[in-house]
Amino acid sequence: MKTSTPFLPYLSGRLFGRPPRSARSILEAEAERIRQASLGKLTVLFGNYIRKPLLDPVDIGTGSRQRHFSIRTTFWAFMAQVLTPDGSCREALRKLQAWQAAMGLPLSDSSTSGYCQARSRLSATTLREIHESVAKEVARKSIAPKAEYGRPVKVVDGTGLSMSDTHENQKIWPQTKTQKPGCGFPSVKLVGLFSLANGILIDWVEGNKHDPEGTLFRRLWHQLKSGDILLEDRAFGAYASMATLFQRGIDTVTRLHQRRPADFRKGKRLGRHDRLVEWTKPKQPTPGWTKAEWAVLPQTLVVRLVEIKVHQPGFRVQKYVLVTTLIDPAKWSVEMLGQMYFKRWSIELFFRDIKITMGMDVLRCKTPSMVRKEIIMHAIAYNCIRGLMQHAAALYDVPLDHLSFKGTTDTLRQWADAFHIHTGKPRKQSEMLTSLLHVIAEDAVPYRPGRSEPRARKRRPKNYILLNKPRHLMVAPSHRNRG
Repeated sequence: MKTSTPFLPYLSGRLFGRPPRSARSILEAEAERIRQASLGKLTVLFGNYIRKPLLDPVDIGTGSRQRHFSIRTTFWAFMAQVLTPDGSCREALRKLQAWQAAMGLPLSDSSTSGYCQARSRLSATTLREIHESVAKEVARKSIAPKAEYGRPVKVVDGTGLSMSDTHENQKIWPQTKTQKPGCGFPSVKLVGLFSLANGILIDWVEGNKHDPEGTLFRRLWHQLKSGDILLEDRAFGAYASMATLFQRGIDTVTRLHQRRPADFRKGKRLGRHDRLVEWTKPKQPTPGWTKAEWAVLPQTLVVRLVEIKVHQPGFRVQKYVLVTTLIDPAKWSVEMLGQMYFKRWSIELFFRDIKITMGMDVLRCKTPSMVRKEIIMHAIAYNCIRGLMQHAAALYDVPLDHLSFKGTTDTLRQWADAFHIHTGKPRKQSEMLTSLLHVIAEDAVPYRPGRSEPRARKRRPKNYILLNKPRHLMVAPSHRNRG
């Protein structure tokens, strides 16, 4: 009696003992091929954005062994996790087990320990390289028009993220002193640099509450190129920053800092409330600058002050003053500068997409190293979704800024099962991808310019008492005054 069944190769070893060596090697190679393919939906959609060698096994060191959780499998499972509303390790593992069952592979252990250990083995350096690969590839395929300003426009801003209250996290990112010990959460300060045209997150840096945003931003200057225009709020518009960037061929548009007077009686008049003025380098270095760095700055800098009036109802201010190194009024009119700076608000929407829609506002990991990896994975997933939106906009000739990021994310999640059904059928998956892009393109955001959206909640939160001491010391009263 033969010990193999040609029509049921995966059952031969289970029913008739151990298969011959040649058959066993074929089965192992096939299982490894399926295992390396990982979660089919994400690899079909985003695999082209990532250079293949970055997820290949290495010869020596971490990632060289043939583990149940390979580098490729762990990465895509981690990606699926940050794209899931719940975002728990248990749900990510269950998703992986469902995929393994569908592919005929042995199921992973139901404990999340193995998956968490596999995540910790992922190299932060490799993840950073993957992020750079995705950002460059999405930017290379960008369809955003460059003729609007004739130059690339980038926008920078800072935000804050909360995380698990562990001793390791508190040591790196301590909570504010106003919070009682055991009642607050560590908070990381994030400064991000985005492309205004397509919303790509180019790069970011992390810091704690003691790090000024302007100082953190200096670590992103290598991402700026000569000819760029930088939009920023007044927290970044210091003399040293504007002068240094101007020397590198980078122009700045920012709000005038509240400590600087807006005197339109001085300087050269270019128009009504439009002046060229000369700034003098402060005598004392800005915090974060050494004396040697301060000494090489120019003694003066010619900038342009422009007053912008806001006529749309619902805005908190009726006018504000811009300061910029774009000093040619013939090329850069007051109206154009006002419209450009108005678009700086887009970075608030970009941060909302990555923090609220994708759930990065509250990070789950317990250690600083894993917190940093979690941030990188959110950035990779965010840029991949931006690339998907860009693909849909190009294919169906829809303005990119009219597409919904949340709608794209929801659509991507709900189409997972359809891609799983057609695993191993490239032609059918290609048809599914076209249909997916069509659905994304149809889900356009209504055009509502100047809409007033106050930051206020209508639905009240539950009437729970506040935690004002460590949880293990907190005793909830038996009766609460609900009046």
